[in-house]
Amino acid sequence: MSNVRTASAVKTDRVSTTLAAAARVLKIEADAVKAIETALGDGLGAPFERAIDLLFAAKGRAVVSGMGKSGHVARKIAATFASTGTPALFVHPAEASHGDLGMIAAGDAVVLLSNSGETAELADIITHCRRFAIPLIAIVGRPESTLARAADAVLVLPNHPEACPMGLAPTTSTTMMLALGDALAVALLDRNGFSSERFQELHPGGRLGRKLVRVSDLFRTGEALPLVAEDTSMADTLIEMTRKSLGCVGVTDKRGRLAGIITDGDLRRHMSRDLLDRRARDVMTANPKTIAKSSLASDALGWMTVANSGRGITSLFVVDDNSADGPPIGILHVHDCLRAGVDMDARTRDNE
Repeated sequence: MSNVRTASAVKTDRVSTTLAAAARVLKIEADAVKAIETALGDGLGAPFERAIDLLFAAKGRAVVSGMGKSGHVARKIAATFASTGTPALFVHPAEASHGDLGMIAAGDAVVLLSNSGETAELADIITHCRRFAIPLIAIVGRPESTLARAADAVLVLPNHPEACPMGLAPTTSTTMMLALGDALAVALLDRNGFSSERFQELHPGGRLGRKLVRVSDLFRTGEALPLVAEDTSMADTLIEMTRKSLGCVGVTDKRGRLAGIITDGDLRRHMSRDLLDRRARDVMTANPKTIAKSSLASDALGWMTVANSGRGITSLFVVDDNSADGPPIGILHVHDCLRAGVDMDARTRDNE
């Protein structure tokens, strides 16, 4: 019997070994992150709350720093802080020793990352924080380290091996730092009462930001609002529709509330020789759909798009949030949403 293995068998073994190595890394790192969650209910909980208190009380910025792989993680944590409502920046520890310490000022709070807690490049930042009474939060792997002893709040990473088979390359430790940084940012977001409106302000160019645009950001009001009274002649109603160029006109009752709407479709359905002699109330569709001004524009677009498939809805009249049956304050056209890059709400799209 031949002992020669086929190339296919060798390749299969190699793929199997590769996937096993990848699965091992993911298992080790997932267990480490799970250990952080468990630790929050035990010894890590009090210092975590202390860290949030320090960050929340800071009048300036959250300054995050670390060296090497910890530095890359620190940069990402600073970016997450900044995007969730906490002014933040990353300071490179080596550059800090050559003038960038000036970026760290009274009123700031500093977060330093170091698995060993003995990273030499962090020494000047630690000294600067102690000298000017700047709150210092440490994310470390060793509670007895120099960094841990100097910090006001010490977040000690659970003792888990690195996923690197040699136990040398920062893998598990940096994953835990990243997860803990995200936990800090989101907990602080919650403490600050950070809203979706504020998120949209900080992410105007992103797809998520466009999904968080409000109706109040886009709707037309004032002279652009097409409205007539119920007893307006259809001749004058058509003039108003034509002048506002939205393909519809709202019909209001004696109290100024929206009683109905007249669209191009209504005109076609009521086309007759005496159309121009009739009144708006005779042609309108009663009780039209309205939308609150604080609603998401994506919700409005989704409703119009779904409705459009059977009813030809291209506009929604806008009302105040606390007055659904009050007078219309604006109108939103489907093109207003599309020009702003608003995408139809995913929940509406999934229900089509």
